[in-house]
Amino acid sequence: MTMLAPDNKTAVLAELRAGLGSKVNTDDGVRSARGHDRSHLPWEAPMAVVHCTSTGDVSEALAICSRHGVAAVPIAAGTGLEGGANSTADSICLDLSGMDKILRIGSADLDAIVQAGVMKSALNAALAGHGLTFPVGPGVDASVGGMASTGASGTTAVRYGTMKENVLGLTVVLADGTIIKTGGRARKSAAGYDLTHLFIGAEGTLGVLTEVTLRVYGIPEAASVAICSFPTLESCTAVVQSTLESGVPISRVELLDDVTVDAVNRYSGLGLPVMPTLIFEFEGSAANIADQGEAVRKLALVNGGTGWDYASDPDQISRIWRARHDALPSYTALVPGSSTWSTDVCVPISRLAECITLTKADTDREGVLAPIVGHVGDGNFHLAFVLPPGDDGVLVKAGAINDRLVERALSMGGTCTGEHGIGLGKTASLVKEHASAIPVMLAIKNALDPQGILNPGKVLAG
Repeated sequence: MTMLAPDNKTAVLAELRAGLGSKVNTDDGVRSARGHDRSHLPWEAPMAVVHCTSTGDVSEALAICSRHGVAAVPIAAGTGLEGGANSTADSICLDLSGMDKILRIGSADLDAIVQAGVMKSALNAALAGHGLTFPVGPGVDASVGGMASTGASGTTAVRYGTMKENVLGLTVVLADGTIIKTGGRARKSAAGYDLTHLFIGAEGTLGVLTEVTLRVYGIPEAASVAICSFPTLESCTAVVQSTLESGVPISRVELLDDVTVDAVNRYSGLGLPVMPTLIFEFEGSAANIADQGEAVRKLALVNGGTGWDYASDPDQISRIWRARHDALPSYTALVPGSSTWSTDVCVPISRLAECITLTKADTDREGVLAPIVGHVGDGNFHLAFVLPPGDDGVLVKAGAINDRLVERALSMGGTCTGEHGIGLGKTASLVKEHASAIPVMLAIKNALDPQGILNPGKVLAG
């Protein structure tokens, strides 16, 4: 698939300005700020940024881009980690961050309809007044459209699932500006092709998501958190597997390796033993969560767990999770001036301990600082390479370790990414994982985006 050359940069910008006026911005600082996500991957400032506030804006911008064969790259919060929102110099950036309206909260139906740029924090602030919450998504505050576009999840996936299980319907703008709606507010449907899930995880390569209909949930009556240390990573994963097999309904279980514990201790002042550690969360009635915690405590003790620290105060719980979600900045604080390259894989839970142990041995052998955290209730874990400034050798080693990590996960029946997405960074990994299905993916891409203007170079290379 090849990109059509723009007819004329001046003509494209003139038509965008004629249709969208002051929403079209060519300021150097704005173009640079909106041209990339949080990844380490390459980007260029786009030729212009279109500040969209409605589905109509996106439709008009894409219709103009389509007429000129110009690439369009959507971005909202820009919190991605695989370059999925990175622009090129000959592209137009569609900035959806201004699409921040909550269109409907359906308390009786436990659903909500939001524009794509609504941040998870803003949605939950609005839902709280109705006794509701949207628990799905990464620890970093992210836009709902971005989370749906990447098929994101996070710490709560073990109980609530990923975005794929929590999006009921979408409004999508296709490459030529056509607006379609998929799904709806009904909790199930047997009507036609499941287009909603086709666009979830497509990372803006098949259409631009502008409105999202979500499942929401009642706020639990009570919650508690328990932290326990273990002698080895294997004992951590053994406890998780035993917990899941026993049917205890945990809402979160996070693994932190010893390097991560040391980093968050320094950064957030937690004071935990510097050992492999699990953080459990339980939700429900006060009586139920006490029983759940006791059941897991016994499993932890059998597997060498020590220091069962239990918290039910909301402020204390919030502090613990904030420290967990601040893992990335805590890593960069270990090496002044450093940045991080964060990658993830997901494997069947029965292979999780082996995969993590082999991966940690690989980073130790190469002498690379790469702490591990994991949403281990669903077999997903993250490796964050700490990149000292100006050290190209570490970057080369990190690339090789990442390649071996993907190969290892695939050999265990896993996937090259559990939640970060493919973006620019894992297009080759996708080919390894789904070689037989790539022609079908390309056929769908060509049918919906024959000029290849939607977020080119992402997910499907070439």
